[in-house]
Amino acid sequence: MASNEITIPQPVNYIADDWSECPTVDDAWNVDPNTREPVHRVVTTAPDDLDRALRHAERVYDIGHWDEDARRERAEMLERVAGIIETRAEDIARTDSLTSGTPIGVTRKVAAFLPARIRASASDLVNIPRVTALAAGGRDVRLHKVPWGPAVILTPWNGPSFIPAAKITSAMAAGCPVILKPSEHAPGSAQIIVECFVEAGLPGGALQLVHGGGDIGARLTADSRVKVVSFTGGPGAGRAIARAGAEDFKVLQLELGGNNPVLVLDDADLDVAADGILDGMTKLNGQWCEGPGKILAHRSLAGPLLQALTERISKLVVGHSLDEGVDIGPISNAPHFQTLRSRIEGLRDLGASIHRPARLPELDGFFMSPTIAAGADPAQATAELFGPVVSLHAVDCDEQALRLANANPSGLDAYVFGADTDRAIDVGSRVMAGEVRVNGAKLADLGEESAQSFWGPAGIGGHGPAESVRVFCGDRVVGVDSPDLPL
Repeated sequence: MASNEITIPQPVNYIADDWSECPTVDDAWNVDPNTREPVHRVVTTAPDDLDRALRHAERVYDIGHWDEDARRERAEMLERVAGIIETRAEDIARTDSLTSGTPIGVTRKVAAFLPARIRASASDLVNIPRVTALAAGGRDVRLHKVPWGPAVILTPWNGPSFIPAAKITSAMAAGCPVILKPSEHAPGSAQIIVECFVEAGLPGGALQLVHGGGDIGARLTADSRVKVVSFTGGPGAGRAIARAGAEDFKVLQLELGGNNPVLVLDDADLDVAADGILDGMTKLNGQWCEGPGKILAHRSLAGPLLQALTERISKLVVGHSLDEGVDIGPISNAPHFQTLRSRIEGLRDLGASIHRPARLPELDGFFMSPTIAAGADPAQATAELFGPVVSLHAVDCDEQALRLANANPSGLDAYVFGADTDRAIDVGSRVMAGEVRVNGAKLADLGEESAQSFWGPAGIGGHGPAESVRVFCGDRVVGVDSPDLPL
C-alpha cells in the first residue's frame, strides 16, 4: 500500500493580486472520502472581499492593451505555467484523488495531461488571428475577436484540477480577467493550479480565486460587472445561473450533464459492449457528466449483457483511492453518496433488480460497488446517476431505443454499440446529444476538431477546440461604410 498520508492546506483566497485568509463555516469540514476523517474546514468569502474581487476584475479589463505583443507575452506566461504544473503533477494527482475519490493511477494521467491543455491555449494565442480583413469591395473592414470582459468560472468536484485549469486557461488566453470559484467540496486542486499561475508571473488582475458554496456563486453570477459565466455542474444550479444571467444577457457556457443513453444494437459484439460500458461507468468512479447512464439493449442481448457486466464488476478492486492497483475508489462526498443511494432505491421502487457484485474494503468511507439496476420501466428511469451506476432495459428494435433515448434526452453524450459501423453511426446521428461514441466510452475528444454542442437540458453553449475565441471572445466588425451599399 502506498502512503495514504497527505495534507491539504486550509483554502485561501487570491484577491487583487494577494493571498488572504477565508472565513470558515461553523461545524463544516471537508472529509477524506476513504475514511470520513476531517481534512480541512469548509470556507467561504466575505461580502466585502467578493466585491473587492469584482471591482478589481472590472478595473483591469482594458481591450485597448490587448495587442499582438500582449498576446505573445501571455502565451509565454502560459508556457511557464505548463512547466510549473509539470513539477507539481504528483501534488495535483494526490489532491485530486483525495477529494474526488478517483484512484491515484487515473488522477496521475489527468495531471500529466494538464500541461498539454495549457500549451494548446498558448498556441491558440499566437496562431489564431484576432483581427481578420473581410471582403468588402476594397474598403477597410475588419473582424475583431474581442474578450467579453470579466469572466466567472465555477467548477465542480469531479474534475478538481482539469476543469479549472482548462477553463481559466481559455479565458485568460482570450484576455478576460478571471474569477475562479471551485466547488466547496474540492478546493485543494484548484488552489494548486492558481499557485502555478501566480508563480509564472500573472499580469495584474488576470486571475483571482474565491471560495465558498452556492451562495457565493449566485452573487458572482448575478453581478452586472461579470460579462461571461462558465459553469460545469448540476441542472438546478445551471437553471439558477441562466435566470441570473438573463437579467443583463451575460454570455453563458453551462455544461449540466444528464442520464446519457447507451444503445446496444442486436448485432453488437457482447464483449466490446460490456468492456466499453464498464470502462464508462467506472471511469472517474462514474462521476463524469458524459458517462453512460441508461442502457437500452436489444432484448436478445439484455440478459447476456447483464451477466457479462456482473462478472466483470465482481473482479474489480474497490479500495482506498491512494492505493496503487485500485480500480475504483470511494464516492467523492457525503451528499452525493446519499444521492446515489437514493437514486438506486428509486430504481428499485420502479421494479429494477439491483446487482452490485464487487467486494467493498473494510474502510469507513463512501464506498459503493459498481451497480446495475435491471428491468425498471425505461420511460421512468430518467434521473442522472453520475456515479458507478447504470440502469439496463430491454428493447425490441432500434426505433424503440431511439424513442426512449430522445424522450428524455441528456443532450450531452450518448453511446452506440454495434458491429455494422455504418448502421451504428446512422443510429447515433439520430440521438439528441452533442457527442455520440460508437463502440467505446473514452473521455478524450473523438477528433482534433471535435467541437460539441450542449443540446436541450445538457446546458447552453458547448465545448471543444479553441475555446478562448469560441466562448470567451465576441465578434466586433469595424470598417469603412459605403454609399454604394443597397440599404
